[in-house]
Amino acid sequence: MTAGRTMKPQRWNPPKASARARATSSTPPLPPVRRIELPGDGPEDVVLSPTGALIAGIDDGSILSIDPADGSVTMLGNTGGRPLGLHADADGTILICDFERGLLQLHPDGRLEVLVDEVDGERLAFASNVVRDADGTIYFSSSTNRYSLAEYVGDLLEHSGTGRLLRRDPSGKVETLVAELHFANGVVLSPDRTCVLVAETGGYRVTRYWLTGPKAGTHDILIENLPGFPDNMALGSDGLAWIALPAPRDPLLDRLLPLPGILRRVVWALPDWARPKPKRTVWVQAIDFEGTVVHDLQCDGTDYSMVTGVVEQDGTLYLGSLTESAVAVTRIPS
Repeated sequence: MTAGRTMKPQRWNPPKASARARATSSTPPLPPVRRIELPGDGPEDVVLSPTGALIAGIDDGSILSIDPADGSVTMLGNTGGRPLGLHADADGTILICDFERGLLQLHPDGRLEVLVDEVDGERLAFASNVVRDADGTIYFSSSTNRYSLAEYVGDLLEHSGTGRLLRRDPSGKVETLVAELHFANGVVLSPDRTCVLVAETGGYRVTRYWLTGPKAGTHDILIENLPGFPDNMALGSDGLAWIALPAPRDPLLDRLLPLPGILRRVVWALPDWARPKPKRTVWVQAIDFEGTVVHDLQCDGTDYSMVTGVVEQDGTLYLGSLTESAVAVTRIPS
């Protein structure tokens, strides 16, 4: 556990999972994926550059540009850490949430800049996903301040809610917009800039923070009781918020969360090989900004799995994964 901390499980009564959480494919199913192999593992997020290239970061710190047509790969830089969520600006600048180094900015000339490495006098832990508004304001998430990337399951078991949605204004000032989130993850800014969304992986839901209007400065739940663990999110060309679901909900975890914490400590003490493993699947959903599910697409995870990133462009879906050595391409079925 991070810094030798003892697990402090918090009880939670999760909503009853729907039958969809037990399914292995959708109707219609997501078409089979095409893999684009990379020179490394773990392209946890994937975004599109203004030129149409895919941008992904892998576990050796490399930031890669990938041609989706021919699969050619160009290295843009290296963070010296572990890149997770990304955002690509129109001028080629890339924002990077790096687990080890914080919120970074990779300039088109290859220069790497640290934008945020501490918040309120403490190290920024587990920067996860990010988006930048046209006025330069940056919204980003911090998943947990208690567990490392390799031990993220510990946070899901503990359910202590130390995730945050944060904002960095153009002057560099950073403030927390929403605290006590359950493994804060994907971040999406609505097209009309009225709200920003943040996925709560450990809460099976997406929280909405209002930026304008009578609810400005408050937050509510946009959608909850998702059938899987929501991860990175991205605004599609269709105006929808696309959500990567790396795995369906775990029935054992749902049973343990309302029970005394000692049981979760026992599970956490098991060697990694003895703990339940996430089911292999390829799964993405898209919702509108009223919380309605517009697309729910899933297929067998034989050729690809653990989808942690998704971006949609004109009906094509590009996928990233925490564990695969490739990004994947598929389409919305017609």
